[in-house]
Amino acid sequence: MLTFLVVLAAVSVVSGLHVHQTVGHTPTQEELTRYERLPYFKDGQFQSPEPLTRYPERITGGGSRGWERFILPNAHVPSGDLPRIALNRASFSETPANFAAYWLGHSSLIIELEGKRILVDPVFGNAAPFPGIVRRFDDPPLPRDQIPPVNLVLITHDHYDHLEYAAMRTLRDVETRFVVPLGVGAHLRKWGIPGERIDELGWGDALSREGLTIASERTIHYAGRTYGNRNKTLWTSYAVKGEKLRVFVSGDSGYGEHFKEIGAKHGPFDLAFIEIDGWNPGWPKTHLFPKEVIQVYRDIGARAFVPVHWGVFDLARHPWSESIEILSGLAEEAGDVKLLTPVMGERLVPGENPNRAWWREAPKEER
Repeated sequence: MLTFLVVLAAVSVVSGLHVHQTVGHTPTQEELTRYERLPYFKDGQFQSPEPLTRYPERITGGGSRGWERFILPNAHVPSGDLPRIALNRASFSETPANFAAYWLGHSSLIIELEGKRILVDPVFGNAAPFPGIVRRFDDPPLPRDQIPPVNLVLITHDHYDHLEYAAMRTLRDVETRFVVPLGVGAHLRKWGIPGERIDELGWGDALSREGLTIASERTIHYAGRTYGNRNKTLWTSYAVKGEKLRVFVSGDSGYGEHFKEIGAKHGPFDLAFIEIDGWNPGWPKTHLFPKEVIQVYRDIGARAFVPVHWGVFDLARHPWSESIEILSGLAEEAGDVKLLTPVMGERLVPGENPNRAWWREAPKEER
């Protein structure tokens, strides 16, 4: 019994230290004080452009705002592995293409733009600091230790399904630059990434790196890796512009007028990556509903778009493929919406890849 208790205590200490590391770090008081000059920072927190819920006192349409969705089994998940194309470092050319992309599942992307390679929101494991919570449906198409050389890493916000401790540690000693929202640099510095390789942007800020211009713009969302540091860091979308090509990365956002402003300021976009999943009437402004995705496509002036933020994690109570099924129908009905649906790991070259509704071929949901 004594041996068991000693082992249990040791495991608890090690687990506690791991979770403490994974959680990250809150910006210093000096940093928070600097943010007070910003119109979207108030009372020690960044402020969403619009409230996240229209119904603070009641739930409509069966929506649930509780944490049970992260820990209770959901009947609406795939019964087996989803289609994917396995990748490793050798799958990528030494010189990035002029225009290509790889969807790695959920919001993780590799974008090749005018000879530069960009890694977006790389998450290769579960989307939580504890095992068994927010589990992946299956393994990613690209192992974490096979990430190819990248010029830039973009992080949209610090939620666990967008910012992964293990991925950042893998990239710690790689000669690449990180572009993150305000405050997120505190996590990266704690995890050993030198501050001189980190650029932090506020809404409306832009910088030039590797021959590309990266602009940070508003989204309706929130941030934080614990309840105590909620909204101490910012969340953002990105417009990435080369000499001739432009792409948009939506990050997470509810629908709002900010998308029209982004389109007017930075569009049109040759390709957009727009989040489509995790919607719930209980928190109606946290993510986009399928009908709103089509409106975002029009607002920003996209010529084509890839749906992201789906197919990997069970973040809501709707079936895993419901968002893409609704969206594909809406796009077909509209007639002028260019929806691209690559399999995870597929090399996408806009205008060259045939589309197929691969999610309909996937293993059926468990009941």
